[in-house]
Amino acid sequence: MASLGFVPVAAAAGACALHGVGVRGQARHQSRLPGRFAFAVPVGVPRPERRPAAAAAATLRMAVASSSSDAPAASSEPSAADGVTLDRVVCKFGGSSLANAERLREVTKLVKMQLDASAKPPIVVLSAMGPSTNELLSAGERALTEGVVDMTSIRNRAYEACEELGLSKEDLVDPLLLNLDQLLLGVKFIKELSPRTMDYLVSFGERLSVRIFAAHLRQNESLPARAVDAFDAGFRSNSMFTNAELCDVTESQVSAFFASSLPSDAVAVVTGFIAKDEDGNITTLGRGGSDLTASTIGAALGVTEVQVWKDVDGILSTDPRIVKAAVPVPSVMFEEAAEMAYFGAKVLHPIAMMPAMRANIPVRVKNSYNPSHPGTVIVRERTVETENPVTAISVKRGVQLVDIVSTRMLGAYGFLAEVFKLFATHRVSVDMIATSEVSVSLTLEAAKQDSRVLDALADDLRQVARVDFSSDHAIVSLVANIKRSSEVLARSMHVLSEAGIEVQMISQGASKYNISMIVADAEAARAIELIHKAFFGV
Repeated sequence: MASLGFVPVAAAAGACALHGVGVRGQARHQSRLPGRFAFAVPVGVPRPERRPAAAAAATLRMAVASSSSDAPAASSEPSAADGVTLDRVVCKFGGSSLANAERLREVTKLVKMQLDASAKPPIVVLSAMGPSTNELLSAGERALTEGVVDMTSIRNRAYEACEELGLSKEDLVDPLLLNLDQLLLGVKFIKELSPRTMDYLVSFGERLSVRIFAAHLRQNESLPARAVDAFDAGFRSNSMFTNAELCDVTESQVSAFFASSLPSDAVAVVTGFIAKDEDGNITTLGRGGSDLTASTIGAALGVTEVQVWKDVDGILSTDPRIVKAAVPVPSVMFEEAAEMAYFGAKVLHPIAMMPAMRANIPVRVKNSYNPSHPGTVIVRERTVETENPVTAISVKRGVQLVDIVSTRMLGAYGFLAEVFKLFATHRVSVDMIATSEVSVSLTLEAAKQDSRVLDALADDLRQVARVDFSSDHAIVSLVANIKRSSEVLARSMHVLSEAGIEVQMISQGASKYNISMIVADAEAARAIELIHKAFFGV
């Protein structure tokens, strides 16, 4: 059996310095309290012979700017010249693209297409296959609470993929499955499932998928593929299990690994989502972790672009479950994509985009079920459309409003510091803020808050002010050309007023890309339909 090529990289000495992770959107809001108006308040801020490229491969060819951080902004559109060849790309595939052997064969076509379209082999970053992560978490919970060790669905998915692809499951997946079985037995008998153990548990999903896919590329496609665990490629994090942050040393270690530990013709198949801390414990990178893996590799190697393959045609103008006629957005800026993600859109998580943004590397979101579609490219700068001032509309449901009123605010200093110190003490994250002379209104994402924590926070706040919590609200957010904010607001307010939908708060993001409105949760879908039709005609 060919070597899988797991080459460890020594952990950097000393303390783990962390990557900067961006700043949550800043906003100025109209207070929802009668007669109050608010102003800006910041918030936390050698390869086998290649066949001619398939027709769809042409869509992957584009001319983009240098990836250095001081380079000119990258082009936001594919090159019209079909002969332009990419240098190297990172291709990340999510769980739905890897659900079974059939999907793995389709991903293989995309990888081979990229081999034809690029000068160098792509780096492939994989998530776990299908629902494997949820199944692993469920298996851990059953072992803990019921004393039952059952990994049937996980084993069956790995075995079925190996059998359909003609791979040896005994060599590829049985060693990992044995380790997984031993881990679950330990959870059963020790009766403990700590965050550290949970991260080790869910890591089996990504580690199984890269071994199966790399072996398939080698055995069935005669490609020199190598499976690589991300932590062996230099991914180092802190020890915040289940939501770890990467250390600054990661990019240099990744660069060194690819320069010295892999043949130049190798197709590296790398685990997304996972890293190791300084003590050698496996960690996971939280929401958008596999996208962060891809973005970090792209920045470390200075690739032409990072491709994130999903099950939709790039970023859409709004949620297609609400507006079936939602249209693809050709390009957005990093800041616009971050605003969309913060306010509910299923786009790349802002933290995942940071390495590519710093290195000025385009990130292209594409559809693995429709590879000929150009998708959406996320770039540093783009030409703003002149006809339609709105790029996209997103919604965040289940929002709480908190009103804090105190005459102590009037002409006083230190009051807001006292209020937000309480939020920090209780580790409660705030989305948006509005202030007036004697009040503060802000929003919280209810699903992320523990009711006991909120009760304790409310008790402490009532020591300094009158406090009111209200639930069942939604934030409807428009990523728009803020130079035309009056037009955007006028058209939006008109259609909402005609429908009798009350807007309870208005926010214009200090980032200058976002206008948000708070409405009743029950009216959010209708509000999006009306606003989308007003600006997109459908």
